Amino acid sequence: MSEHSLTYNYNMNTEITERQKEIIRVSLEIIAESGIQSLTIKNLAKKIGFAESAIYRHYENKIQILLAILEFFKQNSEYFFTSQLDSNEHTSIKIEHLFLNHFKKFADTPSLVAVIFSEEIFRNEEALTDKVKEILNKNITNLTAIIETGQSKDEIRIDIEAAHLAVMIMGSLRMFVKQWHMSNYNFNLIEKGSEFIHSIKTLVK
Repeated sequence: MSEHSLTYNYNMNTEITERQKEIIRVSLEIIAESGIQSLTIKNLAKKIGFAESAIYRHYENKIQILLAILEFFKQNSEYFFTSQLDSNEHTSIKIEHLFLNHFKKFADTPSLVAVIFSEEIFRNEEALTDKVKEILNKNITNLTAIIETGQSKDEIRIDIEAAHLAVMIMGSLRMFVKQWHMSNYNFNLIEKGSEFIHSIKTLVK
């Protein structure tokens, strides 16, 4: 599992400098090593090797850095969903691809999980809470559209409302990844994830 590369599709709406990419990359390294509470401007500047003032030229504070990380994930996740929305494959295959793409992203950058699933930590930070809600709502909306298309083609079960199925599927993905995170990554997310996907596909048939 690597924390040393940023392979996000971040060129859709927002331009980001190489220095900002470095700040985000090192921030994720700190989170991976010591937890999200250890991410401070002081620790970040020390790890990168330049003055705190250099960080402040790019991000006003820790919250802005976390927002940038969330925005990275948001755009990457939207890319995954858009590619499946435009696909002509069977709905169960679309869902499989969505899960696998997210599993691969989390496996490559595990510290993302600590940021994305940190509602309790973010509770008093409205901007962070709103960004997490934005990501979750957008993903559920896109997945609902995929499921509705599949139901119209009689590819998946129609006895459960599409929006409800979307919440069930997203909730299961979220819980599975969180279980991996809470276990200190003691199982292979992609291998076990593939087995988990098979169960999800069985449930939605």
